Amino acid sequence: MTEPGEMDDARKRYEFKKTLEKLEAQEGDGTELITLYIPPDKQIYDVTNQLKDEYGQCANIKSKQTRTNVQSAISSILSRLKYYKHPPAKGMAVFCGTVKLYGDRTDLQCTVIEPPEPLNLYMYRCSSKFELEPLRQMLEEKYVYGLLVLDRREAYWGFLRGNRIEPIGGSTSTVPGKMRKGGQSAARFGRLREIAINEFYTKVGERSSAIFLAEKNFFERFKGLLIGGPSPTKEEFEAGNYLHHEVQKKVIGLFDVAYTNEDGLPELVDAAKDALSGMEVVKEKSFMERFLKELVKDNNGLAAYGEESIRKNLELGAVDTLLLSANLRKSRLKIKCQSCDYTEERTVSMPVGKTVRDIELGTCPKCTAPLVLDEEIDIIDELAKLADLSSAKVELISDDFEEGSILFSAFGGIAAILRYRTGY
Repeated sequence: MTEPGEMDDARKRYEFKKTLEKLEAQEGDGTELITLYIPPDKQIYDVTNQLKDEYGQCANIKSKQTRTNVQSAISSILSRLKYYKHPPAKGMAVFCGTVKLYGDRTDLQCTVIEPPEPLNLYMYRCSSKFELEPLRQMLEEKYVYGLLVLDRREAYWGFLRGNRIEPIGGSTSTVPGKMRKGGQSAARFGRLREIAINEFYTKVGERSSAIFLAEKNFFERFKGLLIGGPSPTKEEFEAGNYLHHEVQKKVIGLFDVAYTNEDGLPELVDAAKDALSGMEVVKEKSFMERFLKELVKDNNGLAAYGEESIRKNLELGAVDTLLLSANLRKSRLKIKCQSCDYTEERTVSMPVGKTVRDIELGTCPKCTAPLVLDEEIDIIDELAKLADLSSAKVELISDDFEEGSILFSAFGGIAAILRYRTGY
């Protein structure tokens, strides 16, 4: 079961990522977009003094349009900083400037973000794009696991980063088969084969260790190493101490897998479910596996998918677990007529960089007057609120593993495990 705090964290991460995507898509002319990072220990009056100095320096900008736009952005930031005596506990980031819209239109936009982690730098920068790298780094997984699968023929290694399995590379061996060539004694052939096996294990240990040790902040971030393969190969390798001693200390389990190439990495993660029980990818995979098992039963079992079906099941209180793809970029619009009492609701796709202003709402079917936007809400927010009304669990599913990708591509990113069948 997803605890409320966990869901809050997942939603916060989703909203944070979505905001960064929007900011990344925005662009200005010249150096009109201002990025301002304020760490928690920075005095607000020091920041406002610098901004006032920068406002005065704008007089030296030759282009009147650029000068006006930069000064407008600085004024907008200063007006927002008036509400802060001190920076928030984790600092704040401000992105402000005149951004390009569709056609020749522009708009002065200002976004203030309180980051999920403390900011450790102060930055003031003007450019045609916002500087987002310090915030992007906060989306990186804080902990990673090493993955290694091998037998005597081949080996492959990679990382498990949160929900994402990252293949890195592999190696093949020259270990001869168990049948010796003619003219060789069984003892000599056996010795040569053992030498070749040892050389291959040594090569795998050195190469994989080098990759794992090169991981940024290895001692803080690298939580453990999973080793997979057939018996007795993985046991031989682990017992032989072929890995660097710091990596060797991180081994948390040996697991049986059939594949020892890149395909063996997800199989290893599946086999290590108990060891990884706290990892998000394991929890998400278990929900998706349960959904897919229900789906193949007669009449779809206790599975439903598609926006219309899910809405009806939510209304009936029949949803046990709502599964939403973290890749959903849709909004639910409430639209009304300017002249009469006509209203409607509509779901629209909102790819990165697109806003409601880019959408033609059309005319009223009753009186042909123009339709106008009354309210916009992110579809994940809307469906999650509907789920809360019947105490249904809500799970945000990434597409960094096969089943999560299937949720988005095959089921439109909206599905559910039901409490009981409804026919919808």
